[in-house]
Amino acid sequence: MDGVKRRPRVLILGAAGRDFHNFNTLFRHDDTQECVGFTAAQIPNIEGRRYPPELAGKLYPDGLPIWGEEELEAVIKEQRVDRCMLAYSDLPHSKVMALAGRCLAAGADFELVAPDKTYLRSSKPVVAVCAVRTGCGKSQASRYLVDELQKLGRKCVLVRHPMPYGNLAAQAVQRFEKYEDLAGHKVTIEEREEYEQHIKMGTVVYAGVDYEAILRQAEKEADVVLWDGGNNDTPFFKPDLFVCVTDPHRVGHEERFHPGDVCFRMADAIVINKANTAPAGSIEKLREAAERINPGAAVYVTDSNIVVDAPELVKGKRVVLIEDGPTLTHGGMAYGAGKYAAEKYGAAEIVDPRPYLVGSMLWTYKKHLHLGKLIPAMGYYPEQIADLEASINAVPCDSVIIATPMDLRKIIHIEKPATAVSYAVEDRDPPLLREEVAKLIKRLG
Repeated sequence: MDGVKRRPRVLILGAAGRDFHNFNTLFRHDDTQECVGFTAAQIPNIEGRRYPPELAGKLYPDGLPIWGEEELEAVIKEQRVDRCMLAYSDLPHSKVMALAGRCLAAGADFELVAPDKTYLRSSKPVVAVCAVRTGCGKSQASRYLVDELQKLGRKCVLVRHPMPYGNLAAQAVQRFEKYEDLAGHKVTIEEREEYEQHIKMGTVVYAGVDYEAILRQAEKEADVVLWDGGNNDTPFFKPDLFVCVTDPHRVGHEERFHPGDVCFRMADAIVINKANTAPAGSIEKLREAAERINPGAAVYVTDSNIVVDAPELVKGKRVVLIEDGPTLTHGGMAYGAGKYAAEKYGAAEIVDPRPYLVGSMLWTYKKHLHLGKLIPAMGYYPEQIADLEASINAVPCDSVIIATPMDLRKIIHIEKPATAVSYAVEDRDPPLLREEVAKLIKRLG
């Protein structure tokens, strides 16, 4: 109709996490702009779905499509997109600008949204744990903080950054209290890696898609809500204490990866983790970066203590290493806790698994050439889990080191003897991270 201004049409670039939250907070109830859908990247097989009507709201009765990011230019043109909003994480700045260039060349503006624009406000105190990269030790730090808060008489409920890779409507609000809940919600290996250790220590965990609903439910049973971030994303909840974990094995990444650089700048407390395995001079460089970029933040140095449950399966043995998947893939690490466990407990040899890989594991190694002798615990869908199992069992070794945060033996059959690695944040030198928790409780009264 002449004289009627067309609503701007927006495409959200995501990876089944932050993108849905941005839609829920910025578009679901706003009739002044129109979201045309999402693109999907990073995670295999998450495109081709629809964001369901039950979650999309009355303005989107048919739900919304999810295209693969490789279709970006075509989608912009076919859907007459005015603006593209970047809403996923752990991207080098060069990748962010490459996406911006693709959008601009196709005729759409490119947008980054400030965290405060999508914050949900809680009636309970919120502690947020985020990081500059995937694999810095967020979950370790979260467990440490939950333990310290419990010592001060505060019951914590943990809310995890979303990983909804299945039925989105069914995954709107998920609550995990027992191991059986993991099977009930049909979670992936990646989800188990994040939830299992928290459940083991008795912490209730929430996750899902609709974080407004999740937060309101979590508030009913929590004195303190602890946000356990994903990748290097910013929190969905406005924090009373913002903790950012850094990694001395990746010095400089606090300035070069989005949006971990934002977390580093916004944090009240910066944790330099893995000090016990840090390269020479790296801790000092991170201290200098914190002083230069975020001088108001308190800086704490912690160890990440690594222990195996069966040392005799490592000493003098030819071992194969299974590491945390996202740390190696999204996080770009060429080694992890398994490597340090093998060194600490005297493995004779780390066996190269590459000649024995099958199926989707071959694709993973072609995409991530830096993996070398490590096996990432990939398990986003049943066929991938089967390929992981077959690949592990094909390697001629004496034993298997499982260095993921969950025990793979619960969901796959490993034919060789296997030992599980655990790792936990431990205080190193004063000041101690627990002092930050005490300050928060005193401030809140």
